[in-house]
Amino acid sequence: MPRIAFLGAGSAVFTRQLLVDLLGYEDLPTLEIALHDIDPERLEIARGTAEHVAKRMGRSLDVVATLDRREALTGADAVVIMIQVGGVEATHVDLEVPARYGLRQTIGDTTGVGGVFRGLRTFPVISQIAQDVRELCPDAWVLNYTNPMAMNVWWWSVVAPDLKVVGLCHSVFWTVHGLNELIGVPFEGTTYQAAGVNHQAWLTEWSRDGESLYPLLDAKIAADPELRRRVRVEMYERIGYYPTETSEHSSEYLSWFLRSDEQIDRYRLEPLVYLQISDENVAEVAETRRRLAAGEDLDLPDEPAAEYAPQIIHSLLTGTERWIHVNVPNHGLVDNLPQGAAVEVPALVDRDGVHPKAVGAIPTAGAALNRTYLSVAELAVEATLTGDPRKVRQAVLADPNASSTLTPQQIWDLCDELLVAHRSVLPRSLGGDVDLVLR
Repeated sequence: MPRIAFLGAGSAVFTRQLLVDLLGYEDLPTLEIALHDIDPERLEIARGTAEHVAKRMGRSLDVVATLDRREALTGADAVVIMIQVGGVEATHVDLEVPARYGLRQTIGDTTGVGGVFRGLRTFPVISQIAQDVRELCPDAWVLNYTNPMAMNVWWWSVVAPDLKVVGLCHSVFWTVHGLNELIGVPFEGTTYQAAGVNHQAWLTEWSRDGESLYPLLDAKIAADPELRRRVRVEMYERIGYYPTETSEHSSEYLSWFLRSDEQIDRYRLEPLVYLQISDENVAEVAETRRRLAAGEDLDLPDEPAAEYAPQIIHSLLTGTERWIHVNVPNHGLVDNLPQGAAVEVPALVDRDGVHPKAVGAIPTAGAALNRTYLSVAELAVEATLTGDPRKVRQAVLADPNASSTLTPQQIWDLCDELLVAHRSVLPRSLGGDVDLVLR
């Protein structure tokens, strides 16, 4: 029986979505889902959710819920990682402390100061997971959803180059889906390809019946002035290719948008919006707990969300070929981005696994922005590898949003405060309390 391990299964809503997508494939055999979380209460919610979804969908499913990560990983064929080290409390710190210095973020989980510190506290746990996977399920595919994606995939490649790891994000799919809705063209039958880095890849191909769909987008933008008040439209018009992450996310990756009240108003941005989203997620977990205890139905999506992990698992088990987009180390995949860095590219998936596609050079202007983004990631990885806290500050200094708002001394002071605030989940090499395993 194929065994799929979910690490961080207490992300109850996302666990529910992945299971709905997975069990929607009627040609899959009965699966064993091994759920792991460090929170007993959330783990029990995940177990109840899995059993409820299987029953509602009329599918057989063996569910194991355990607080022991090694037990969950033993014999796994695939490992889905969706952990959040430090939880919602750490997210509040990542957003609220920089805000006191005048640095505005919207989400704070991908790059910039929020992404750097989320990465620093996630790297030690990735190292521990890698050690367990190598011992307990070395042939498993590791499917990482945990942000900061580019930093985490890069870290995986450093501490576990022998393991089969891909980073997964639905941003490319939903970008194209949303653009097709905007221009009134069916998504089915659309050909598309994106490449770059996670949350900042570029839609280099977007066509139907051999004709580019970009002219239809241009006409839509020209006819609607309000579209010009969106970050992604501004980026598209300046770079020439549409970026693959939401305006809220994209705004904090550049120096262009969050630096002033005028820009925030112009582009209809809401700094600190992720605090509300995080608190709503906590409330939804509580509501899931209540419904399960009361024997009430959970809300299930009417259709699959097209998440990539279920698609990969389906291809591995059935041999179905499909194209998706993945995050992997750049080994000859993108010519004008740093080799070894984590890049996002198309990939063919089949029974033998995930096969990334070399795309050559991406648009030069897009690559220029990507390289700055990857410099932040590189310095965060180096900071942890070397134990040099100066590199933590340099990572934030390299971030366009932070450096457009704060002075170098303010960045140094901010990082000092965050290193203390997150000490309990940071590696000892950076003054924290956690042992770091490199191999």
